[in-house]
Amino acid sequence: MMSQTQNTSQLQPQAPAYDIEQVVLERYQEGAEQVQPSLCCATDYDPSYLQIIPQEILDKDYGCGDPSRHVDAGETVLDLGSGAGKICYILSQKVGAEGSVIGVDFNDKMLALARKYQDEISQKIGYQNLRFVKGKIQDLALDLQQIQQWLSEYPIHNLETLFQFEQACDRIRREQPLIADNSIDVVVSNCVLNLVHPRDKQQLFQELFRVLKPGGRAVISDIVSDQYPTAAILNDPELWSGCIAGAFQEDEFPKRFEQVGFQDIEILSRQAEPWQVVEGIEFRSLTLRAYKGRRQPSPEKTSTATPQRSCCG
Repeated sequence: MMSQTQNTSQLQPQAPAYDIEQVVLERYQEGAEQVQPSLCCATDYDPSYLQIIPQEILDKDYGCGDPSRHVDAGETVLDLGSGAGKICYILSQKVGAEGSVIGVDFNDKMLALARKYQDEISQKIGYQNLRFVKGKIQDLALDLQQIQQWLSEYPIHNLETLFQFEQACDRIRREQPLIADNSIDVVVSNCVLNLVHPRDKQQLFQELFRVLKPGGRAVISDIVSDQYPTAAILNDPELWSGCIAGAFQEDEFPKRFEQVGFQDIEILSRQAEPWQVVEGIEFRSLTLRAYKGRRQPSPEKTSTATPQRSCCG
């Protein structure tokens, strides 16, 4: 299995030369200020959870699925790439006062938008069980808020301060991790894993596994493709930030979880028709669930409300 995965991976085109993180950051900064319809595909959400969420968040939160449907009351949930916070606010209602939700993002404008209505929404539901933190989803131990504070006190001017900065990062990861080992019941993500630079994707899956409790699970909605993206697709910054160029090849996606130790991997939903077709390659939404260790019984409650289909909200 491993050798087959490695051989398949060798067929993937090389990552582009442009700065992927900067392209993604700039695109989603724009998305925090002005609606970007091309960043999301039609998704059904339970309208009973959307009623208290301000329209600005619904309009400016982008995704391709609803992993919140597979979360239960009382759980501790981590949302990777939480953006404007829509999924977090849905989760906040689902897990209830006994549960907790953490949204992590590295885009300051999106974090500001998500936090803008936090007090208002917590007053409506009657409790506060949600926090938004700044970090990279492929490095969940590093608290970027602390790093910003360190840099304001010790600007990097030479190699000595660079080494001190690296040591500070290591210390924070070790002594004050943003997300601790074995601390999360469910990790969710909505169309974000594909935005991570290819060189960091192995670390990303390792981080998913690290933060989950034994028996915990990842529920991930993302874009997959039926073939590997071409070099032309990879070299188009718009297609990368638009969730196309970084899409996982569909057959390989579950193997990424398997490689780091996940078990009981299953596809919960898959778009029959592609979301987009680019250069003859089909790109579609898929939601996958994978467990850290033995699967724990966790009956899911099915809402009787009629789902509401929305592009961005």
